[in-house]
Amino acid sequence: MAVDPLIELRDVNKYYGKLHVLQDINLTVGRGEVVVVIGPSGSGKSTLCRTINRLETIESGYIAIDGRPLPEEGKGLAELRAEVGMVFQSFNLFAHKTVLANVSLAQLKVRKRKKDQCDLRSRELLERVGLASQADKYPAQLSGGQQQRVAIARALAMDPKALLFDEPTSALDPEMINEVLEVMQQLARDGMTMVVVTHEMGFARSAANRVVFMADGRIVEDRTPEAFFTAPETDRAKDFLSKILKH
Repeated sequence: MAVDPLIELRDVNKYYGKLHVLQDINLTVGRGEVVVVIGPSGSGKSTLCRTINRLETIESGYIAIDGRPLPEEGKGLAELRAEVGMVFQSFNLFAHKTVLANVSLAQLKVRKRKKDQCDLRSRELLERVGLASQADKYPAQLSGGQQQRVAIARALAMDPKALLFDEPTSALDPEMINEVLEVMQQLARDGMTMVVVTHEMGFARSAANRVVFMADGRIVEDRTPEAFFTAPETDRAKDFLSKILKH
């Protein structure tokens, strides 16, 4: 068990119709921990990620953030969502707003900060993700890698306790993947609590404290990257690794 659990899932079950997409999921993520979730397509990784801030509802089980059970809906849920930032596969930026305005918006609306305060914080964060010079541009003027880094800055602007990444690089051209992973590596080094669903095994190896391997809606292994990649315990994991590490 993590010493200081920030995210806790206990006996979580989720169905789409008859399909049992999450089966008795137990997962604890400690403060400052980076947990990378990997597994074959359709294993439930993204669904797991999206239940943590209730973008997906669950049929049964318990989810808590920083010791507080996840509310079903309403103001409590909005408050809790503000504590857990999310970065998606598609960048979800507002096309008609500048990069700066995109990063400032939720701070204004949800955190109720003053505009100049928001913009100052947004510029600091754009600097942090290497995009200080792009503040006045619109998303369409940026590359995919730059847009995803803006999305990361936007998530950070809420000062979240944790960040969830749902395949943040899978919509990017190969040459842009590293610029996003580098920002994520730096966040990991800075002690940000992160749950990352990804196909990037290099990132899993170098940045994760733990690798969670999922298959068929279950957590099959939950171990250090070193142990998982060098000596997987299950046939399912061995099979998965043999397929992806050959390339």
